[in-house]
Amino acid sequence: MSENSLRIERIDSIHNPGVKRVVRLRTKKSREARGQTIVEGVREVRQALRAGLRFLCVYICREGVYHCPEDLLKEIQSAGTRIMEAGCSVYDRMAYGDRREGVLALVEQPHWTLDRLTLSAVPLVVVLENVEKPGNLGAVLRTADGAGADALLVCDDKTDIYNPNTVRASLGAVFTVPTVTCSAGEALAFLRAKGIRTFAAVVQATDKYFNSDMRGPAAVVLGSEQDGLGEFWRRNTDESVCIPMLGKIDSLNVSVAAALMIYEAVRQRAK
Repeated sequence: MSENSLRIERIDSIHNPGVKRVVRLRTKKSREARGQTIVEGVREVRQALRAGLRFLCVYICREGVYHCPEDLLKEIQSAGTRIMEAGCSVYDRMAYGDRREGVLALVEQPHWTLDRLTLSAVPLVVVLENVEKPGNLGAVLRTADGAGADALLVCDDKTDIYNPNTVRASLGAVFTVPTVTCSAGEALAFLRAKGIRTFAAVVQATDKYFNSDMRGPAAVVLGSEQDGLGEFWRRNTDESVCIPMLGKIDSLNVSVAAALMIYEAVRQRAK
């Protein structure tokens, strides 16, 4: 495909309005105000495209250390998305992380709500409380996608779901797993209305997670490794379970704990 058919425009100034808009989106305040975010990287941009997100513009760089695959350019162009090519110095200004993939998209954030979720016949839902670190949230999203989970419910309005670092850590799974921010009370009411049994990871619990029956509609509920789950989930969960800790440390990283519990549900359902 030729350069002309791709309709690639060139920008060489860091003062370009589009460049300034991308730079502003590094802050949570700007992302929330505009309802937009930055998606950077080949896999991440491809996932966002295939998830049907609305793309506002794509910026590429094919100079110096940067590269952008031709097949991805064709996919972007076929979606009718505007493509801007930047020189190294301009792209460096926009790039969010230390990467060598020269593709960055400006997209509208998806907006999922509980009433928009479509669940499978035997749903598997992941619930996180107070998990604010982008790396942890992204890792849980990757696991949720890999396990075919129906949704992720984030019970903390401080969590920045579409932080570019979350997008990166999830490899774009934040766009493939319907993710809803809601209160713990709203999450519990939704799960009960759908007949979904909750299994909360609690350090002090005595029942091992692998002894619970998660073959039916199930939600695994986890808090941060620092604070664990709050009193609300401890009081209201259907089952409190623990992950055996046989060493000196009393807890696992939340993404590891989530992976164990999510794939235990997958294992049981595969029998």
